[in-house]
Parts: sequence; C-alpha cells; structure tokens
Amino acid sequence: MYKAKIYTETDSSKIWSFIEAHPFALITTSDFSGKPVASQVPLILSENKKSLQGHIMRQTDHHKAFLENPQVLAVFSGPNAYISGSWYSKPHVASTWNYMSVQVQGKLCFLNENRFIELMKRFTLKFEAGDQSSPTFYNNIPVGYRKQHMQAIAGFEIKIENIEATFKLSQDKDEESFDNIIKQLRQKSHQEQGLADEMEKNNSL
Repeated sequence: MYKAKIYTETDSSKIWSFIEAHPFALITTSDFSGKPVASQVPLILSENKKSLQGHIMRQTDHHKAFLENPQVLAVFSGPNAYISGSWYSKPHVASTWNYMSVQVQGKLCFLNENRFIELMKRFTLKFEAGDQSSPTFYNNIPVGYRKQHMQAIAGFEIKIENIEATFKLSQDKDEESFDNIIKQLRQKSHQEQGLADEMEKNNSL
C-alpha cells in the first residue's frame, strides 16, 4: 500500500466508518502451491471491531485455498478518480489519481453451524436496515430454503492483525488547486462526484 504520511489515515473511527460505508471487499490469499486466489464479498465488522465476518461459496478455489492458508488480505475501496494536472494552479505538472482504500490483514477461520447462523442473522438484519419484518431477514426465510442455501456457503471470521488506510484526497494541494479539482469532479460521473464529497468532508475535519 502507498504510505505517504500526508495521505495515511490513522483515526480508527474514520476507518471503521469507511468499512461500514463500503462493505464490498476483495479478499485474497494463496494456496500451498503459491497460486493466488481472490473473491469479492460483503464483510461486516464484529461488534467489538476485532474481526470481519462474511461468507463464501463452498468448493471453490478460494474456499479450498483458505482451508489450506488462513492468511488473508481484505481490501475495501471507496470513490476514486483521475485528477488532471491541468486543474492545478500551476498546470505543467504530472496528473495523478485520488482514491480511498483500507487494507486489513488477518487470519481467517471458518465458523461452526451455530456461529454461522448468528452471523447470518446479523448480516441480513444489517443490510435490511434493521427491519426484522423484512422477508429476507434470516428468521423469516422458509426453513427448507434456508437449510439448502446454508449448506452451499461457508461462514467465516477474519481476526484483524493489521490495518492500513490511505485516503489520497489532494491534501498536498494549494487552496486554488483543491477548489478547482472539486469543481471539475462535480461536472463528471456519480463516482467522481462522490470523491468530491469525500474531499470536502475530509478538508473540513
């Protein structure tokens, strides 16, 4: 991970908020032969914020690899965009890319049946915005359907061993350049406008 001090985020509350806001993560490891595997899955923080939890399909390359090698890297990504050097107050310089990323290293373990069920209750409730009457909340799904699908997936927990965050949001630019970058991003796509929001929010803290 790029670790320039000016872009490094160390405030744990900001990092947890970022993970909560961008739960769809890339998880990766390698099997005993060294072959890399990866999967993109939604992850949630445990209540004590010491681990990440989620599930993957059984009998896939990544499921088999995690059985062999529990070391995992989870990457959470936020809005990102190309930043043209022409937007700066002194434009004859290199362009760059702004982005937000959190990387979590840890050890993955698969959950037993009872813990997996508890995870799925929390998981479905979280993404249904706490609505226990939702038909897709775990407790409201028909038992037969639930059992069939639970047999096809494996719940897991990643014990957090190290966490790093880079929020590269033009913190090193002068005020004129910074304001113009935001102006230019506002004229582009939803993702770029989202990056402008993050730049403004970070600058006001």
